[in-house]
Formats: sequence, structure tokens, C-alpha cells
Amino acid sequence: MAEQAVPHIDGRCDARFEGVRAAFTENFRVRGELGAAVTVLLDGEPVVDLWGGWADAARTRPWERDTLVNVWSTTKGATALCAHLLADRGLLDLDAPVAAYWPEFAAAGKADLPVRHLLSHRAGLAGLREPHTLAQLYDWELTTARLAATAPWWEPGTRSGYHALTYGFLVGEVIRRITGQLPSAFLREEVCGPLGIDFSIGLPEKEAGRAAELVHPPAAPGSAQAAAASQLPPVALAALANPLTGAADANTPAWRAAELPAAGGHGTARGVAALYGLLIGPDHADGRSLLSAPAAERVREGQGGCRDLVLGAAFEHDTEVGLGLWLSGANGSYGPNPRAFGHDGFGGSCGLADPEAGLSIGYVMNHMGGHIANDPRKMALIEAVYAAGVASA
Repeated sequence: MAEQAVPHIDGRCDARFEGVRAAFTENFRVRGELGAAVTVLLDGEPVVDLWGGWADAARTRPWERDTLVNVWSTTKGATALCAHLLADRGLLDLDAPVAAYWPEFAAAGKADLPVRHLLSHRAGLAGLREPHTLAQLYDWELTTARLAATAPWWEPGTRSGYHALTYGFLVGEVIRRITGQLPSAFLREEVCGPLGIDFSIGLPEKEAGRAAELVHPPAAPGSAQAAAASQLPPVALAALANPLTGAADANTPAWRAAELPAAGGHGTARGVAALYGLLIGPDHADGRSLLSAPAAERVREGQGGCRDLVLGAAFEHDTEVGLGLWLSGANGSYGPNPRAFGHDGFGGSCGLADPEAGLSIGYVMNHMGGHIANDPRKMALIEAVYAAGVASA
């Protein structure tokens, strides 16, 4: 990629982490960054909080300290946090059948499928078998009813297969059956509101002026994306392209208003880092912990490594999902500690937590890269954080 001019970088960075500032700058110079922000919390305190570039493709709006952006699947960490909070309160048993909370889910041989399989992408419900439009995806009742009636693509519990969009409806409907609230409301009232975390599932209309415009790279317009998707095996096609979505959809008021707990989160890097820091538990959250130590440890309880049935080709090694988050593992996706964990978002965003290091990271951007995971911009930032001497496992 040709070098480009580097915009002014705002924010602060402790001297020890100047390498992170250098990597952030290099993302603009040689990795095609348009607008972005990165926050690093160490023992709950900000040691890096940087932002720069442009919030729109036309480069008319600078990226500001409070610019929000859709982070796609980085949202899943927030949804998982809601489920773990309910489990910690004794309201959700992760080993109980989903049907104990959602009786209609027992259809098509799923009566005994436990909640933990939903969190770990092992439920076999990576996508719907029937065509499902974007407008139908915005219909919570329709989408959850279809998932309840659907037979698994594989024997639940035997393999993981990334539930790209269905994860949010599956875990989210369990949250709704227990609390009477959709995940967006539960997250707002129980987590982000009380703690002042700048993150939401869906974007309130009053916040639209803060939202960055998502931009696909020139090499991946919608038509090319659709052509590539058509070559996927059936289960991956169902997971990633039923319906097929992209930046143009995510910039619309309809997407921003929808309840999409797998992909519809909007936040700042600061908000992402704070949310993922909560998943560490009480030891490193600057007094803002929600989860007990046992509950936080349960988040990264590995559910079995394998070559993922949907995303397997994107990784060098087998991957393992904990209860809602991916473990760093041999791929080093979230740093050198194999038990660190996090989640990438379509296009490049990331949330990361490393309990041994007392570390959480949030990275958000609006220029969507072509990597399905481990975007080079994200990896450069993570490498720079650990190069500063952060202790991991």
C-alpha cells in the first residue's frame, strides 16, 4: 500500500508506551488508516488514549475525542458480559438447557442444548437455512423465532463455527427471557449507564452527529464481497452472508436503530477498553468491577480447540473460544499470553483483556480492512503494547 500523509494525532501516551504512538502513526502512513482511536488501560488506568484522522470518507470531519463508530463483532464482548453478569447473580445457569429459559428453543432436537454452547459458538446455529433479508434481521421476534425452529448445522458441542450474526440473537434472547429487557437496555441500565462507559448496542438518534462513517476499502466493494461470499461452503455462507452486510448498511439509520447484539455496538476506543476491562474482574478494574473473580475466570474457560467451521481458513492454528470471547492461543491474536482473550470486529476493530497483565485495550476505526481477523493495524498496536514491557503470563 502506498504511503499517505499522517494526520495530526491527538490525545496522550505515557512515555513508556511511545511505541504505541509510533505504531498508531504507522497505521496511517503505511496501513491505510482513515480515522481511528486506541486506548490502553493498565490496572484500570489509561496509559494510552490516542485518536486521529477523519470521521468520513470525504475527509471533512476530523476524528474527535468522542467520535463513535460501529465496531461490528467487537460488540460480542459486551453481550457476553451481560450474560456473565446474570450468571454471577445466580439468574443464569450456563449448564442449563437454553429451553429452560426459552421453551420454544427445544424444537428440532435442541431440548438439551446448554447455554454455554451459545456463548462458545458451538450450538450449530451459525446461520439460518432459509433466506433472511436485512429487513428481517431487524425484526427481533421473527429472527429469534426462526432460530428457535432451526435444526443445528452440526452436532452441538462437538465443534465451534462462528455465529457471526446469530450469536447476538441467541444469547440476547436468553438475556431477554430472564430480565424482560433486550440486551441494549440491560447493557445501558446495568453497565454502561452506571459506570459512564461510552458504548451502546445500537446508536441513539441523538448521538448520530458523533458517529463516524464506515468505509470499505476500494478493493472490496459490495459486488466483490458478494462474489467472494458465493464461494463459501453452505454453513459459512449462512453465517457470513445470510444476509450479506457491509459498510453501506451500517451507515444507515435503520442499522443504527436495530437491536443487533452481535454486530451493532457503537463506541469509542475508551468505551471498548473499559468494557473489556470489566471482564478481567475485580483485581484490575480501578474499583469499577462488576464480576466476581470466579465469574471473570469463567469468561475464558476454554470450550475446546478446533479448526473453526466458518473462520478456520483465517487462522494459522486451531482456535479456541471461551464463554463468549476468543482466547489468544497459538495465534497470538490478543498478545503473547495464550489465555488473554478478546474479540475482533469486521473491518479491524478489537477489544482485548489480559488478566495476568492487568491490561485491556480498545481499538476502533472506520476504514474497514480486508482481513477477517487479526487485522495488521490491530496486531501492530498489540505488539507495541507488549514491547513496552507489559508482563503477561
